[in-house]
Amino acid sequence: MLTDLYPDPTAGLVLAQILLFALALDSALGDPRWLYSVVSHPVVVIGRLIERLEKRLNRPHFTRGLKIWQGMLLSLWVIGLTTLAGVVITLVADWLPAGWVLEVLAVSSLLAFRGLYDEVKRVAIFLKRSLADGRWAVSKIVGRDPESLDEAGVARAAVESLAENFSDGVVAPLFWYVLFGLPGLCAYKAINTLDSMIGHKNERYEAFGKFAARLDDVANLIPARLAGLFLVLGATLHPAANHRKAWRVMRRDARKHNSPNAGWQEAAMAGALDFALAGPRRYGNHVVDDPWMGNGRSELNSADIESALSLYILAGIFAAITAVGVLALFG
Repeated sequence: MLTDLYPDPTAGLVLAQILLFALALDSALGDPRWLYSVVSHPVVVIGRLIERLEKRLNRPHFTRGLKIWQGMLLSLWVIGLTTLAGVVITLVADWLPAGWVLEVLAVSSLLAFRGLYDEVKRVAIFLKRSLADGRWAVSKIVGRDPESLDEAGVARAAVESLAENFSDGVVAPLFWYVLFGLPGLCAYKAINTLDSMIGHKNERYEAFGKFAARLDDVANLIPARLAGLFLVLGATLHPAANHRKAWRVMRRDARKHNSPNAGWQEAAMAGALDFALAGPRRYGNHVVDDPWMGNGRSELNSADIESALSLYILAGIFAAITAVGVLALFG
């Protein structure tokens, strides 16, 4: 029949409902520690696969060209297997009578809205107790040397991590789910995990992780800019934020960042709340002399982290409404 050539017009509504339930579940529970003490989190499983393959394929005596090739091979294997897992879960969910619950659980486990909020909130709480506690908490979410950070440095690191990971943990997963369903979301999480594990510019991974790092840049190209836009929109409802300045600073400073993507969210956050973010930072014995995002206050404290978290929630609501709305309207 001719109608068989066209997709089910209700499919978009089903996906929209699945995403809405997944967002609600993630917002309410995040990643329950009791659950993932019994079964491994999907990202942990991906990480273990990467770790095992990396030990086999990344040998010190390989030439640089061979390392690049081996790193690309590892990346494609991991992405392919993870995407296949997403396809299988989708097919099983379609076959089971109440299979949509399975997909809700899968999608929820790959979103990090509540998890990111909790990690950054902990920095604010611990920083109120003492600088030492704040340094310990922030060391769990950033790679820079915590002992080199004063109170303002801890607060800035937390806010910067919140802004950058808003794209990686929330907007990009939503973006790829809207485009390609659970397989697209799984593929993105594989790409992002590969970058976090082997996409480093050091002796061991500079060549081996080059493909993974470049692929992550491409995968986040549109989501990062959307994340900046959602922060600007969130600023319209935040009592202490200025959405016009957020837009202006984002357009002016985003491209100054050494990352092709992270500057959009950080600059939007900085402009909205009149902060100065990024700037010179220490990672171990290495100092990164980056330009500042925004021209506001750099002396931040725990209250500023709380303000950034409020903006993050509002921006997340705009992101969720957009993703669910696009699925519902366009499938």
